[in-house]
Amino acid sequence: MAETADSPDVFWVEPKRRGVLPLDGFHLPRSLIKTLKQNRFSFTVDRAFTDVLAGCAEPAPGRSETWINPLIRDAYIALHQRGHAHSIEAWTADGTLAGGLYGVRLGGAFFGESMFTRVRDASKCALAALVARLQVGGFALLDTQFLTRHLASFGAVEVPARAYRAQLAGALGVSADFFAIDGAVAGDAGLAGAPADTVSGPLSGQRIVQLIAHTS
Repeated sequence: MAETADSPDVFWVEPKRRGVLPLDGFHLPRSLIKTLKQNRFSFTVDRAFTDVLAGCAEPAPGRSETWINPLIRDAYIALHQRGHAHSIEAWTADGTLAGGLYGVRLGGAFFGESMFTRVRDASKCALAALVARLQVGGFALLDTQFLTRHLASFGAVEVPARAYRAQLAGALGVSADFFAIDGAVAGDAGLAGAPADTVSGPLSGQRIVQLIAHTS
């Protein structure tokens, strides 16, 4: 992390108690299910990584400074170009980037770094889209770094450092597929009312709800 956007260097943080969102214990609030089913947003992956990174660095209510300085920005762009860092984007019907998140994947672990929203519930819906992708892809760990009240509402918990390291070691040995959801056959997935075709392009909110319900 950096102290501010203008900081010339970064520092490392290792929480004594780590925030983790169990993929088999993800809680999708009813209000968010309703929002997703209304298809207010469509979801893509890696379509606007640098824009998501910039959005996460924007000032937000209760946060006037960002920990994303040029060193961090350049490092994550390089990770993205090498296929290790990914973004989830939430788009409105008119093609506006409403929110999103980004993070890094290693083996069967995904490390969520930051999220942002410009339209109400956009980042929450992007988180649901990420969880669906990780569930379908066979991931074992979603690391949120810290536990917040916001993340706790989705089922996130804190675990001691030793327990976290054990979970991490196990997840790193898992052969997961971050893009499995993009090639999933809806008919084979047994999604009620879904056509038997290949899932491609942007995912709808309704499809996200169906996938989470099927894999949870």
